[in-house]
Amino acid sequence: MTLDKVVGSAQEAVADIPSGASLAVGGFGLCGIPMVLIQALLDAGVDGLSVVSNNCGVDDWGLGVLLAKQRIAKMTSSYVGENKEFERQYLSGELELELTPQGTLAEKLRAGGSGIAAFFTQTGVGTQVAEGGLPRRYHADGTIAVASPAKPVQTFEFAGSPREFVLEEAITTDFALVHALRGDRHGNLVFDKSARNFSPLAAMAGRVCVAQVEELVEPGELDPDGVHLPGVYVDRVVVVGTGIEKRIERRTVREGN
Repeated sequence: MTLDKVVGSAQEAVADIPSGASLAVGGFGLCGIPMVLIQALLDAGVDGLSVVSNNCGVDDWGLGVLLAKQRIAKMTSSYVGENKEFERQYLSGELELELTPQGTLAEKLRAGGSGIAAFFTQTGVGTQVAEGGLPRRYHADGTIAVASPAKPVQTFEFAGSPREFVLEEAITTDFALVHALRGDRHGNLVFDKSARNFSPLAAMAGRVCVAQVEELVEPGELDPDGVHLPGVYVDRVVVVGTGIEKRIERRTVREGN
């Protein structure tokens, strides 16, 4: 593994991502999304992707641009609002969806990156998350083609009483795409406030992680105590600069006093 992980362009960074690959993508709404890498992937023409991300962007931004060109075959997400094309493809049977509680999704990614095959959680017990039956894919006529399976449920003595927990398997993917505020040539990354969101977890879960950074610094310039993601999880770094477009998913303002 080379210590200098900087590559010359986003196109070069994603060039070996094939059709049918699985991707973990950082971001929450439109906050902290690796848009330059997503655009490069769109331009590369790959399709049949299985994407794990909190959501799928909006119709014309974020992962929504891949969805609009029908490059995504399956989404694993916790939230699927704000995207009419997502709704259309899912309900018409063109897109498979694995809905996952948000905290569970985060832990599934973290577990995958930590070498933990599965874990038990109380989230989802007594619902279709554990009992199965959630529609993953529809037929064109609206009937269910694929439903989620039932998951093992086990009782543990926890916090002084017996409680039921559902078994959730970890997530690992072929590649991960993330956005960071700052990074060094060794791949150590620093994220900006809430843009940190799912990014470290997605990066950990991907066997090959590609990070776009706004600012590149030399090794040793980042405070070790301030590093949010160690370079051991990052394979490629692309500098995109500070002038990249950043959109707000839903702009709200309050009335002046």
